[in-house]
Amino acid sequence: MAANCTWDSMDVHLLRVLHALLTECSVSKAARRLNQSQPAVSTALRRLRDITGDQLLVRSRNGMTPTERGAGLLEPVKIALQQIEAIAVRQVKFDAASSRRVFNIATPDYLNAVLLGEIVARLRRLAPHSQVAFHSLGPDYDYARALENGELDVVIGNWPQPPENLRMAPLFDDEVVCLMRNSHPLAGRTLTTDEYLSAEHLVPTPYAVGQRGVIDLHLARERMKRNVVAYVPYFGLVPYLLLETDMLFSSPRIFAEHCARMMPLSVAEAPIDFPKMSFYLLWHDRSHYEEECRWFREQITTVARNSPALQRTREASQDSARSPAGLAPAPAFAA
Repeated sequence: MAANCTWDSMDVHLLRVLHALLTECSVSKAARRLNQSQPAVSTALRRLRDITGDQLLVRSRNGMTPTERGAGLLEPVKIALQQIEAIAVRQVKFDAASSRRVFNIATPDYLNAVLLGEIVARLRRLAPHSQVAFHSLGPDYDYARALENGELDVVIGNWPQPPENLRMAPLFDDEVVCLMRNSHPLAGRTLTTDEYLSAEHLVPTPYAVGQRGVIDLHLARERMKRNVVAYVPYFGLVPYLLLETDMLFSSPRIFAEHCARMMPLSVAEAPIDFPKMSFYLLWHDRSHYEEECRWFREQITTVARNSPALQRTREASQDSARSPAGLAPAPAFAA
């Protein structure tokens, strides 16, 4: 194909279209992602083909697939857009008080009742015209891709092995404890390892395909196995299931203490020395230099450092470490 244009004709708009096309491998999907019409993206693709002298994308059985030249351009285009974004963002100072930005965050749902309310309260105070949208993490949700394409600004996670291609900042550490109803046969005393392993366990459904939590990884390494009798997809259901059964639920202390303050549930120390659960913030390079996103990340880390809920959890952890019986103090609960 003879090129009718030169690389001087390439602008930021065409770079964004090229990145969307090479990522989505579909004109219609790229158009939706860019909030443009399909004919406009098709026109841009023709210009890109003229400029590069290559088809870039060709039809295949499953839609469209990049040519060798097209596939080779994806990473350089991605880097170029990041550098352009960094230059552009630094020209404008972010004003939280007047921002109407919608911030998107995905978290494990056991943080919903504890930290997220504090995050929203802080945003309402500092950026009253902004909005925050919370997204659920699940096995079918590709959060890494959502961060890359801008659907999400940040993710809070606690997987033992976070993705290496994402940026990360630590938030806080929490320990594993056991939650059960007050009338459970094992409530009110120190658990042994045998009692823990043979008890009936309620276990959360994994948040991501192939991800194993701190508890399961540690038990597997120690060649131990607990008696799992039920899986639950939402942490909000956990206390209600525990109230009706003799199941144990192993969870971060922040979640267990919160439930025990609200309902007739008891928290016991785990008899196995599980590693701490490390919670962290994840984001993609595409938003690393954006002032709005940087400010949003700073608000989350500030809440994590100063959260009253986390402070109560730390104090409970210190009290249980000093307790001879190894039991957390029985918290009050709402009637």
